[in-house]
Amino acid sequence: MRHLVHCFWFLVIFTGVQSDIQLVQSEPEMKAPGDTVKMSCKTSGFVLKSFYMHWIRQVPGKGFEWIGRIDPEDGATEYSQTFTGRVSMTADLTSEMLYLQMSDLKTED
Repeated sequence: MRHLVHCFWFLVIFTGVQSDIQLVQSEPEMKAPGDTVKMSCKTSGFVLKSFYMHWIRQVPGKGFEWIGRIDPEDGATEYSQTFTGRVSMTADLTSEMLYLQMSDLKTED
């Protein structure tokens, strides 16, 4: 059985910031349990290195679940215990891209 992996972005609205913020996500992919998936998000309209960026998912029929966050300026990450050892977050400031790689996918992913 194959499962659809979705990436949902949580963006904090910054008060006082006048900007056209855009987040462009990679397309959903069909993956089997045990596979690895790499998702991307193109950012624009703000200075990426100035804000922590968080990855959050929502499994159909369930609430939001925090995966982790990255500080794009220095690459420091923090992950939810649920995903530690299975996820890796990176940022490319030159291209304003964020990446999340999740390995050993499970049926619930």
